[in-house]
Amino acid sequence: MIPGRNFPPRKSNRRENVNESIRAREVRAVFPDGTAEIMPTAAALRRAQELGLDLVVVSPTAVPPVAKAIDYGHYQYEMKKKSHEAKKKQHVVQVKELKFRPNTDDHDYDFKKNHAIRFLTEGNRVKAVVQFRGREIAHTDLGRKLLMRFAEDLTAYGVPDGSARMEGRNAHILISPVKTQIQAPPVKTPKPPAAPNPASTSPATTSNDRPSSN
Repeated sequence: MIPGRNFPPRKSNRRENVNESIRAREVRAVFPDGTAEIMPTAAALRRAQELGLDLVVVSPTAVPPVAKAIDYGHYQYEMKKKSHEAKKKQHVVQVKELKFRPNTDDHDYDFKKNHAIRFLTEGNRVKAVVQFRGREIAHTDLGRKLLMRFAEDLTAYGVPDGSARMEGRNAHILISPVKTQIQAPPVKTPKPPAAPNPASTSPATTSNDRPSSN
């Protein structure tokens, strides 16, 4: 007897939570004219089909589930568009590596420091690595001092994740970007009310108030 093969289950082409595949007995149906009504799913589906639309569950966790009478193809297009826009707004944090030698000169040091500032302001992390070759491994203290100096020069842009560490023949330090704090708008102090003008508040002199000439 030939043992049965374990094939992966076939994907169903049936659209879930759309039209006849809606399993809930009743839904809160929302129609294009803005009306919403709790009604049996079959009645809501029949009304949506009369309008030439599909009945799509848009909030399955609600009680009862919320279903809209819309065009399913247009709904899928809008959902894909929103997902694409959300991915564009997401920033993927990368680790940018900068390599040094224990005897790196000032010009090369400043050049790489400027690169680190740009990487950190873009929201990426920076990994500074000092490579030791040959007999340079006997002077790891020089590499550690260079890395600590590098981290101190970037305090306005990044925060080191711990101190410099050795890994084989390399010393490295990881620097993360500083989180920008949102400053609260200044509180406006209300102006004191203006003092009344004495000339305008004094009563007007009438003919009856004038002294007689007798």
